[in-house]
Amino acid sequence: MRHNLRFGLAALAVSLATAALHAALPTFWQVSTEGEFLKGEFENLSIDSFGQLTLGPTAAPLYDASAPFLWTLLAAPDGSVYVGSGNDGQVFRIDASGKANVFFDADELEVHALAAAPGGGLYVGTSPNGKIYKVDSSGKGAVFFDPADKYIWSLAVDPAGVVYAATGDKGVIYKITPDGKGAPFYLTKATHAMTLAFDSQGRLLAGTESPGRVFQIDASGKPFVLLDSGYNEIHTLKVDRTGTIFAAAVRNRASRNPQADTGPTPVAESTPTASVSTEITAISVVVESAQGTSAPRTPVGQSSGAVFRITTDGASDLIWESREDTPYDLAFQGDRDVLVATGNEGKIYLLSGDPYQPTLVSRVNVEQVTTLMPDRSGRMLFATSNPGKVFRLTTDRADRGTFTSDVRDAQTVAAWGSIRWHATIPNGTRVEISTRSGNTRTPDETWSDWSSPYSDREGSAISSPRARYLQWRAVLVGARGAAPLLTSVTAAYLPRNLRPRVTSITVYPPGTVFQRQFPVDPEIAGFEGDTPDRRALARAQGGQPGVSLGRRGYEKGLLTFVWRADDENRDTLSYDVSYRREGEAAWKALKRGLTDQILVWDTTSAPNGRYVLRVEASDAQSNSPATALIGAMESSAFDVDNTAPTITVGAVKRDANRATISFEVRDADSSVQKAEYSLDGDRWITVYPRDGIADSRAEQYELVLEGDAAARAVILRANDALNNVASADVPAGGSGRR
Repeated sequence: MRHNLRFGLAALAVSLATAALHAALPTFWQVSTEGEFLKGEFENLSIDSFGQLTLGPTAAPLYDASAPFLWTLLAAPDGSVYVGSGNDGQVFRIDASGKANVFFDADELEVHALAAAPGGGLYVGTSPNGKIYKVDSSGKGAVFFDPADKYIWSLAVDPAGVVYAATGDKGVIYKITPDGKGAPFYLTKATHAMTLAFDSQGRLLAGTESPGRVFQIDASGKPFVLLDSGYNEIHTLKVDRTGTIFAAAVRNRASRNPQADTGPTPVAESTPTASVSTEITAISVVVESAQGTSAPRTPVGQSSGAVFRITTDGASDLIWESREDTPYDLAFQGDRDVLVATGNEGKIYLLSGDPYQPTLVSRVNVEQVTTLMPDRSGRMLFATSNPGKVFRLTTDRADRGTFTSDVRDAQTVAAWGSIRWHATIPNGTRVEISTRSGNTRTPDETWSDWSSPYSDREGSAISSPRARYLQWRAVLVGARGAAPLLTSVTAAYLPRNLRPRVTSITVYPPGTVFQRQFPVDPEIAGFEGDTPDRRALARAQGGQPGVSLGRRGYEKGLLTFVWRADDENRDTLSYDVSYRREGEAAWKALKRGLTDQILVWDTTSAPNGRYVLRVEASDAQSNSPATALIGAMESSAFDVDNTAPTITVGAVKRDANRATISFEVRDADSSVQKAEYSLDGDRWITVYPRDGIADSRAEQYELVLEGDAAARAVILRANDALNNVASADVPAGGSGRR
């Protein structure tokens, strides 16, 4: 109780000290779901689909290659590992002690395919202008098979030593005898044959690109489609010990037409940024810089991917799908679990359970995890691109793991409140939460240091200095095989209250009104009084941000104002509207406490004249009286005139066939807009003033009638700029009267 009292008094003191600057209602930043946790950075942690963070396996660096792209791994009988790379077409060898060297250097730029060759050597498939090399155990190689195809994507060797090669960009699968003589085995009618494997009965399996299908091909070359995935590409095929086939599929939203190898293309910068996507792993076109390094062309668009399972009876189902992560490779862990290597955020997922549920088991600081391979000890190796590295994934939990959250933007300098977290913490384990803050979007040396770990997970006051940005860090420490489980972290903060803004005021033409959207009875939006003809109107309903105007109408004497306002704190706003005559200083209240951004003014109650409207936006509903702020804007000047002009008929000259009527139209408050005459009260004809344009408050007119019209009675009509109308008649053979 004493602790809670101290914390409460401290929080009260903070709130009182900042009351003059900050909004009254705090904002709570909560991280509790898988998607929210995935925005942060991991080290030795895993997260499951329920958003539970715990210690995961350690990804220990094994080899940091000079090449930016590592495409494939192959285990040798002596415990060493071969790595195919780009963009220098090299094969690296990492021996059992972890020492690495360049084992083979091809003339081509990329090595996408490796396969074991009889006698301890290996086959190396290169691209572009694809060739297959046979390399002996000393690293000496020679061309084994040179097809006309540009890309060698995958190699598979059967027990008899026959080599199968998946190629592009014509989708041909070759069958090559041990003496290097080869011929097309099957034409897939796809753009690329991407991946090869053997099923449990020794039949060849092939995955293709454009379209993404899985083929089963018997010894005679007869194909059977096991899966038409609907995706662009089947990137990887793996078969488990029960004969079940797993396929990693990729869909690119952009076009995936292969680009011809047209040679190097200059770039603007001297050192291009290396990047890779599934399209790049399929099509290796390079860009050379002035310094001689190169990188694949980055395709336009994003990819999504999936993993399919095909059982021995031919049934297939989708077991994993992601909109953000592209699957590059698959591997098995235990009897049923599946590891999925992905890009472009360097993640490895574990699919386990029934049905399969994904758990993020590792995330390394690379863009793509391109290939997985278990070593002789059962530990999982994986290679990466951007940059090119090889890691070893341990089977045991790490003793310690760190999660660093995404950066929270409070939009303005904020006062930090408390931070609390929910966790299961077995004896001997612990969870340490720290924070830091700063005023730059990316944390740098200008940020505060990490705070000391907070002690109370039910709510500890954040000690980091006030700033715009906040970040927290969780350190999970295990003990004796036990690990803590973190499920959510919530940080509270009070943003500085920002002044609301009225950004525009629209004054509609006099008499313009709008019906409410979907009214029971026709209503004028924004008007609560009676129209001049005393039609009853229903009270306005509560408005939403902005105004959705209905059908336009006309009501004499009404003036409609619509405004826009915003508040960066997203506070609820109310509006006070006032007015003044031009030249006066004092404002008179027109309406207070509006929630709609529209007002209709019955101007028949106001004297004629020129006016200005003022709209004040207040955030008092979301703030204390001491912190509430007001933003205001004045409209452009507008006229109020509800008095009709006067028509004065002067001399009327008549003879037998001609009549000339002189008259004047005058208005005290607005310009004369139009004058008309009618001989029968039905058909009106416009009369132009003597100076040719109606633009002033007094206009002189001369109407000439000839023939039969000269002897008839005439009705004159005039209106001013605010649609006030006056009329006068000139009797047949007489002078006019108003």
